[in-house]
Amino acid sequence: MARLAPKTLLAAALFAACAPVGAEELRPYTVVGDGIPASLTGAKGDATRGRVLIVERSSTCILCHSGPFPEQAFQGDLAPHLAGSGSRWSEGQLRLRLVDAAHLNAATIMPSYYRVDGLTRVGASWRGKPILSAEQIEDIVAYLVTLRN
Repeated sequence: MARLAPKTLLAAALFAACAPVGAEELRPYTVVGDGIPASLTGAKGDATRGRVLIVERSSTCILCHSGPFPEQAFQGDLAPHLAGSGSRWSEGQLRLRLVDAAHLNAATIMPSYYRVDGLTRVGASWRGKPILSAEQIEDIVAYLVTLRN
């Protein structure tokens, strides 16, 4: 039996920790370079809702990332600190990292939050469903771009 790396096991556990959104038809998007420049919804997201999504454990963000969230005692340290995200990456780059981080790094442990095709080892309740909706992706992007320091 093949032995899985600890990071792979952790990613699988984190993936299982949150509930998928309802079966929604994925909206089309275009990757340009290292980003998705256009909103998935055609509108800006809500930064306040985006922060709530990041901080709640069901989105899994702070299980791997840490950030300017003083109310959360336990934050992850497997992935980049979210402070300064808006200075490091453009809105489009952040969107692609959420939609399909594997597009940029096939070995990433970050889930593809808005992708359903070409995935392996997907639980039955997850098949054909994105982890986050297009609206949730846009809300998180709207918040992350505000993190300039």
